[in-house]
Amino acid sequence: MMLFAAILLLSITAGLWRIWRGPTRADRLLAVQLFGTSGAAVLMLLAHIQRQPPLLDAALILALLAAVLSIALVQLLRRHND
Repeated sequence: MMLFAAILLLSITAGLWRIWRGPTRADRLLAVQLFGTSGAAVLMLLAHIQRQPPLLDAALILALLAAVLSIALVQLLRRHND
């Protein structure tokens, strides 16, 4: 489990770096999507460790919200480029 937590921490760190240094808006958008995915993975890991199935529901909701946010950001970027 510690290995999974370390991999998730590295993933979030890489996303922060990409947001800070990302040369394009698309890089930053992908980093935001990475945060949603990593957040859902952290919740699933906590659900398994603490044996609390409701956290799995929260992870599913977070993953869905991250996907909707990503779609909304793409539409926003598309409007600004036109």
